[in-house]
Amino acid sequence: MKIPELLSPAGNAACALAAFDAGADAVYAGLAKFNARERGDNFTPEQLRAVVDYAHKNGRKVYLTLNTLIKECELPELLEMLAEVNDIAPDGVLVQDLGVLRTAREYFPNLELHGSTQMGIHNSAGMKLAEKLGLSRVVLERQLTLEELSAIRKRTKLEIEVFIHGALCCSLSGSCLFSSYLGGWSGNRGKCKQPCRRRYYSKNGNGFFFSPQDLCAAELIPQLRKIGVDSLKIEGRLRQVDYVSNTVKAYRMLLDTPDEDFASALPEARNMLSRTCGRKWSTGFYQDASAKELIKPDSLGAAGMRVGNIESVEERGFLFTTGKRLFMGDRLRIQPHSGDDGTAVTLTKMFVNNQSVKRAMAGDKVFVCCDKAVPYDGIVFKIGESFTDYTKRIAALPQRRKEVDLNISITRDLLKVAVENAGFATMEFPLELQDAAKHPLDENTVKNAFAESNSADFVSGRNSKVSIDGAYFFPGSLLKQIRRDFWEAFHAAVTPEQIISGSNSAMALDKFLCDYRMIRPLELPEDAHLIETVAMKPNGAEPADRRAIRADNLFDINKMTQEAILPEFCPEARLASVEKAIAFAYKQGIRRFRITSLFGLTLMEKYNDVKLIVSAPLPVCNSMCLKELNRFNVTRATAHVEMTEKEIKDLRQKAEIELECYRLGRPALLVTRAKIPFDGAFNDARGNKFELRYDHKSGLSRIFPVQVMSIPRMAQLYDFYDLRNAHWKNADTATFNFDKEWN
Repeated sequence: MKIPELLSPAGNAACALAAFDAGADAVYAGLAKFNARERGDNFTPEQLRAVVDYAHKNGRKVYLTLNTLIKECELPELLEMLAEVNDIAPDGVLVQDLGVLRTAREYFPNLELHGSTQMGIHNSAGMKLAEKLGLSRVVLERQLTLEELSAIRKRTKLEIEVFIHGALCCSLSGSCLFSSYLGGWSGNRGKCKQPCRRRYYSKNGNGFFFSPQDLCAAELIPQLRKIGVDSLKIEGRLRQVDYVSNTVKAYRMLLDTPDEDFASALPEARNMLSRTCGRKWSTGFYQDASAKELIKPDSLGAAGMRVGNIESVEERGFLFTTGKRLFMGDRLRIQPHSGDDGTAVTLTKMFVNNQSVKRAMAGDKVFVCCDKAVPYDGIVFKIGESFTDYTKRIAALPQRRKEVDLNISITRDLLKVAVENAGFATMEFPLELQDAAKHPLDENTVKNAFAESNSADFVSGRNSKVSIDGAYFFPGSLLKQIRRDFWEAFHAAVTPEQIISGSNSAMALDKFLCDYRMIRPLELPEDAHLIETVAMKPNGAEPADRRAIRADNLFDINKMTQEAILPEFCPEARLASVEKAIAFAYKQGIRRFRITSLFGLTLMEKYNDVKLIVSAPLPVCNSMCLKELNRFNVTRATAHVEMTEKEIKDLRQKAEIELECYRLGRPALLVTRAKIPFDGAFNDARGNKFELRYDHKSGLSRIFPVQVMSIPRMAQLYDFYDLRNAHWKNADTATFNFDKEWN
């Protein structure tokens, strides 16, 4: 039974080094833009390059996150970033947006691509599509059970990655619009304001109805090993070195402990994990009992160890009685009772009994010096401990050696070494090779030999090539001597500044810009919107306009249905029933199907004479995404509901297939399998009104805004009216992000 990879978060270079020190096999990290944790420190390209080199030198791996949605206007910037990432050469790139995936795959084929959990892949049909997309690994949806995970594992050859520790989102991955709806701060763009952690009010009282406990799957390690999961992922790129170090050490110990000794090792691991200052633990959605108890509405959604309540606030700080020991360098958060974001403070100066101290004991009245505003009745949480300073080690990381692209050719009587990215004459080495009886020289042996440059400045490049025109025996000592002679001559004649770097990436960038300029939008009549699609409630009346196309949910089709809408979530056990429902709809003469999740593309691939439309919550934000969807016979797509008017118009100018606009409806802001302790109307402290509906058929709860989203008609776009949870004459309307900024 293989031991899965232990994958740690790295919000910065210090966390990456701490993770490797603690025993992580790999880390995942982000650059400043286009990753799902843009609020974190993140890496500069230079820092990431240094950490990648350090990891590779020590047999570890680094994965880069590019897992957010990309606007049309951002595609050139994305390409520049991909070009830089290609030169950095991480071990994998996590993506959410199909447009990012297609761009990376087409223009930078050397990059290994992983599907982020934000892609929402949650069944074997989704995994089949992932394979066709060119992904080598998928981070599965976090709301799967162990049984579902095991079933998927048996039906795919792709690598599977799952979360084992850290904060949980309440919503299904990649489909949450809650933060975006409340202010344009999109979780799909790495800017989530965590509205699920706030207090809400309903007829059943108030509470933190959408704030899950933290995931801790320590006790499930033997089961995850047995299932055959390839990578176990710790959440926490917003956390600091102490969290990373303690968490990785705990899971490293558990992963290396045989099953027969696991029970005795678990308490020690839990003790290590208890120092990470998170929320109450749970096994998340992996176990049914845990999933039912995941939401504790009376528990404040803040993370950390509660240590006291503020007793007074002064201009230079605040006073409270601590319930735990505190040390200089520890980090606190002062949390308001509303659950809104609190104020974070690092202990740099504190007093007990008017005496400056470096530590405070439980029961001490502590005055913390602070120049930040804190709530007068705030709750004090300890969110981190003082940790090792990695500044000197980061500064000492060696600079990356310049890659020298070699073209090595070998015949029976001659070995030639040409350098393709520097001005250096081809070197020739005479040979008298014999045919090999058993083990002929191969390309990898030559590449590995020349990789040893014995130089602090140069290394054989990833684009180096080797050609051998026969099956020869080549003495190892002779190959080493030729390598030494080549590198000695090269080092004497060429300086690092003379190496032409990134030529392949630059060519790829130029090719993209050329191809992008050639994209022409599909010509549509100005009145394309007259051909409307109207999604109806079950057994509802026909659309008011008889020219419109009536759409119904797949399991609600009737004699008036012209288009079937596939579900956005389908557990593995229900795949067969969805396939049967599709076959039934097809037999009834329906030839239009609306895809709302990636797995639907796999289920529809055997139907060649149907019209496929991609629609919310599957997001479409850029023309490269449209190109990728068209590969799977999609001929129409709905512009993502979070987008602004300008962004939809930008997309229309590059849309090679039909583009549709979500003109009216109540899009689901949050969809979850978690058991929510109430149903019906609720509101937040700011007066925003919502409705929670539980669907017994799917087992999903959905949050809808009370206001109906309604936006103006747009030229050369088809219209989609979603009347499943709205009606035509509702006077209380809003435009979502249509006429404001979408961040």
